Amino acid sequence: MKVLLTGGAGFIGGHVAEAYLERGDRVWVVDDLSTGRRSNVPAGVELLRMDIRDEALRDLFRATGGFDIVNHHAAQIDVRVSVAQPRRDAGINIDGFLNVLELSARHGVGRFVFVSSGGVVYGEPERVPTPETAPKLPLSPYGVSKLAAEFYLHYYHRVHGLDYVALRYSNVYGPRQDPHGEAGVVAIFSQKILASQALIVYGDGEQTRDYVYVGDVAQANLAAGLALLPVATGLDDRAFNVGTGRETSVNGLAAELQAVAGREVEIRRAPERPGELRRSCLDTSRLESLGWRAATSLAEGLGRTFAHIAETEGKRA
Repeated sequence: MKVLLTGGAGFIGGHVAEAYLERGDRVWVVDDLSTGRRSNVPAGVELLRMDIRDEALRDLFRATGGFDIVNHHAAQIDVRVSVAQPRRDAGINIDGFLNVLELSARHGVGRFVFVSSGGVVYGEPERVPTPETAPKLPLSPYGVSKLAAEFYLHYYHRVHGLDYVALRYSNVYGPRQDPHGEAGVVAIFSQKILASQALIVYGDGEQTRDYVYVGDVAQANLAAGLALLPVATGLDDRAFNVGTGRETSVNGLAAELQAVAGREVEIRRAPERPGELRRSCLDTSRLESLGWRAATSLAEGLGRTFAHIAETEGKRA
């Protein structure tokens, strides 16, 4: 199939591009490289350095004759940036998204795969693990923009017939991860352990997250692109959580990483961060009904990630 992958030079996008290539698809990546890296884009992929808001994006759709799948990973992903600069966040996550979405509808794209966020659209959930049907109460402009995009997708599906699926990611980690965002704690802790430096834990460290390995996330994208799905009568009908359904506390993550590394470092406590979610864990039974399952255990995934970071840091040294 012909696949357009926006944000494909990012940590997750690069793994998704690899998965498409391994399946035999032809892949184009659009990325402005503001946070992505050329090294994340595998050989065999056509990379176009471009902002998703650029009107020239239409030329790519025309030149290729359209795409079977448009996979939209490009986004402003920093919650703190969205709080400080909500218009910047909306400019990329809503206006840029709409540019890609409108071109997809106009050129008859087979399916639009959108990356949403299970970590922010539900807010502080009442039910854990949290199902797709839980109330949507985003607590940041980033979460609002992700949820708004899902409403746009539902509109384009019902009114214009655009086929789509929304993947609500939990906290993704794995090789090539940058130490940014909540899931970035895996990379941050790994680097600290390698340098024999203290790990900073905010609050009591019992905050939980659902850590899902990036290789499993890539497979979820493949599954979502091909699955037979019903007509969406409501917003959640085309939404699928991507996670493990298992909670891991910050304290537990620190212990697991030290066990993987085979060394112990100091744990330093810092004041809890205002507005931080206490618990976040996703019910993935809906996606599992399509044949997907998170196959990588936390210990296995952390081992692979730590080994990659250790090798990378060794080369830099």
